[in-house]
Amino acid sequence: MPRPSLEVADIFRAHGAAWLAANVGHISLDQLKVMSAIERCRTAALGGHVARCEDCAHEHIAYNSCRNRHCPKCQSGAARAWLAAREAELLPVRYFHLVFTLPKPIADIAHQNKREIYNLLMRASADAVIRIAADPKHLGARVGVTSVLHTWGSAMTHHPHVHMIVPGGGLSEDGTKWIACRKNFFLSVRVLSRLYRRLILDGLSRLHKAGKLRFFGDHAKLADLAVFDAFLQPLRKIDWVVYAKEPFAGPKAVLAYLSRYTHRVAISNSRLIRVDDRGVTFRVKDYRITGPGRHTTMTLKTDEFIRRFLIHVLPKGQHRIRHYGFFGNGNRTANIARIRELLGAETPVPGLAHDNTIEDADAPARVLALPCPCCGGRLIIVDTFAPAQHPRAPPASARAAA
Repeated sequence: MPRPSLEVADIFRAHGAAWLAANVGHISLDQLKVMSAIERCRTAALGGHVARCEDCAHEHIAYNSCRNRHCPKCQSGAARAWLAAREAELLPVRYFHLVFTLPKPIADIAHQNKREIYNLLMRASADAVIRIAADPKHLGARVGVTSVLHTWGSAMTHHPHVHMIVPGGGLSEDGTKWIACRKNFFLSVRVLSRLYRRLILDGLSRLHKAGKLRFFGDHAKLADLAVFDAFLQPLRKIDWVVYAKEPFAGPKAVLAYLSRYTHRVAISNSRLIRVDDRGVTFRVKDYRITGPGRHTTMTLKTDEFIRRFLIHVLPKGQHRIRHYGFFGNGNRTANIARIRELLGAETPVPGLAHDNTIEDADAPARVLALPCPCCGGRLIIVDTFAPAQHPRAPPASARAAA
């Protein structure tokens, strides 16, 4: 895969030091670590290896990756490994896609209380689906949920929301049969929205009473419980956005979707166009528009681009992909096996967990799956070098043969 002409790492290397100096005292340790990791990713600073073709002796130097979950370059390999495991868990049923968002007033305080409110968002959205699905008036089944947390919009603004993938049905209470939902209808979005709203607002009240929320700047007055209750009151009367998309066209479509969403970061390198005196120009999508004008470009001043990227750094230990219901990690394998038995379906053969391309620089295998770019032969790792060191020059005979 060719390297993009512009990367987030290039912007950090060129402008990161000045931005850090201008924002001293306002940058978290986690954000500093993310900047450092992205700048050093796949450079000599992290070491690497030399691969040589068995046939033509062509040599290629590949530097190690940082493996940081916010790095645009590292997430494709992580997504491939995660998807291989999910492929073996796919069920031969329709899958539905739900999106749960937070109203802007709550999204604003979530920016100051990321861990508590992101956790609440993921728990409340999953609980709403599981409770409504278990109600005999709706589905009367125990469902499985895969939730993915995103905290950004297309323009990298703070927009926390959850993308949820749910099989179209569930296990009966006694586990003896599979209860399928209607062909193109999973659960009532209106009912989901109301329960989700109540769970979030009740959860916020409990967090405040437990002293787990912090407020700064314009929101400092919300530290008073009475003021906070008054702040939440209007939100109890509005409709909250819970969006149900069309069901996926088969399990392969589910995998294709997950491959785009599970390990996404605030902006991919492929969306960057240029950086100049005006700032950073990148591609955006306006979801409020349908048709040709939906895809456009945006230019942000470089310091604002860096700020927006870093506000999406997750707290340490925050899981952005979670499984609930019969997909819960404790009994997932047994539940999936039971459901396949009830559906009379065979266990699928999982695909390769890794494709160990030349871009997957720190793969432990001695053989790279990617063929030689010169002759198509097999690439073998012949040498490794430590961080902050450079590879030795290849022998003259090898250079001549290449």
